[in-house]
Formats: sequence, structure tokens, C-alpha cells
Amino acid sequence: MASVFVRSRTDSSYENTVTLRDMTSAVGPTRAYRRLSVEERKSQLLDAALNLFAHRAPEEVSLDDVAEAAGVSRPLVYRYFPGGKQQLYEAALRTAAADLEQCFAEPQDGPLTRRLSRAIDRYLAFVDEHDAGFSALLQGGSVIETSRTTAIVDGVRRSAAGHVLAHMELPEPPGPRLRMTVRMWITAVEAASLIWLDEDKQPPLDELRDWLVEQFLAQIAATAGRDPQTAAVVRRALALESADGPVGELARRVLPVVAEAGHLL
Repeated sequence: MASVFVRSRTDSSYENTVTLRDMTSAVGPTRAYRRLSVEERKSQLLDAALNLFAHRAPEEVSLDDVAEAAGVSRPLVYRYFPGGKQQLYEAALRTAAADLEQCFAEPQDGPLTRRLSRAIDRYLAFVDEHDAGFSALLQGGSVIETSRTTAIVDGVRRSAAGHVLAHMELPEPPGPRLRMTVRMWITAVEAASLIWLDEDKQPPLDELRDWLVEQFLAQIAATAGRDPQTAAVVRRALALESADGPVGELARRVLPVVAEAGHLL
């Protein structure tokens, strides 16, 4: 084996001989590098971009910032996203949107409020775990915002509304009042999630989930007073509810508050 020799000025012996193996062991084990697959590298770049876009305005994030955050070179970012920052931004939005849309996918089984509770649990868990990506997904007003990015964000809202309407098992297509009510609630869930992040994630997740389900009940009950189709949905939904479920708990809390409103009837 080849050696590197270091000799003392006063000693011509080979006592101070140092081999390459000795030098290697002195600096510790060689770091092993693994070449990432195309999908792994894209995922790495998208994760870095999502975190940056969440904490700074997209127009203030450069490809150099993304490269530094991902620990790669700027040309490598261009290799995977030749369209530059705009392409990377849109890809990051689509990644977050695809995950978020799945939160409302729920088997059509059991009371409606239980289904919504499970969906909101997943939605809020996503917000909690990916707060940077969630914020980036819903960030508006950017100079690099385009009709495509707006469509991506709106697609998440429409997909969530579609899942909720599907759980109502309507015998006919939903009318405008029912559609508007569900979309208004989806908007409220989105806004509440952003405010929750801004409020240092308070109140606790389980309380926020129950509160959002109660908001759905309040909105759909108000619409039922004006729309026969929504009224039929409420009647079918109530038939599956139990006294110890979300509707029963809400009724027990609200009735004492409105008990003295009899003069309004």
C-alpha cells in the first residue's frame, strides 16, 4: 500500500511514518453520498421552495435562495425547473394542493357530522404539520400570481366543496343556495386555519375542529329556513344523529342562550 512519509529533522528512522489509512482514520469516516432519483430531487426542491414561499413573499424568493435551502447548485434547480421560479412556484402549489384535496375524501358512512369531523381532523393535521406549505398555497396578491396559480388554489376549494356535497347524497343536483352555503363554509374553514396559525395555533386542534363543524351546522340550518332542498338535507342528516353527537351537544349549549327569545316567535 502507498504511504506518505514524514521524517523528523533529528531522527532518520521511519518511526514517524504515516500511511494513507492513518490519515483517513484521523479525520473520521468518509461521508457517503447517494445520488437522488429524479422524483426525490424534485421533492427536495419543492419542499425547500414551499418553506421559503411561506415565510417570504414569492417575489422576494430567488432561485439562489431555493438552491441554498436545498443544498444544491442554481443550475441544478434550472435543470429540474427550466421555466425558472414561476414554474417552481406553480409546482409547489400543485404539490400542496394535491395533498390538501385528499383531506376531505371520506367514506360515506355514518352521521354527516362524524364524517365532517374526520375530514376536518385531517385538514387541520395538514395545516399543523405543513403550516409553511399551507400558507404558501393560500398566499395571494403576489406579483407572480397568475391565472394558473389562482386556478390551483380555487381547485382545492371546489374539490373540498364537492366532497362535502357528495356526503349529502342528494337525489338531484345541488341548487345554488346549497352550493353557496357549502362553499361559504369551506371559505370559513380556510380563513379559520390561517387565523389559527397567526394566533400561535390556539385554540387546541380538537376544539377548533368541533367549532368548525358547529359552524357548518349553523350555516346549513340557516339556509334550510329558506331553501327546501337544504331543509331536506338537514332532515336526513338529523335522522342519523345521536343525542351524544355534535348536534345534540350543540343544541344543549345553544338552547339556554335562546330560551328567552320566545317573544320573537
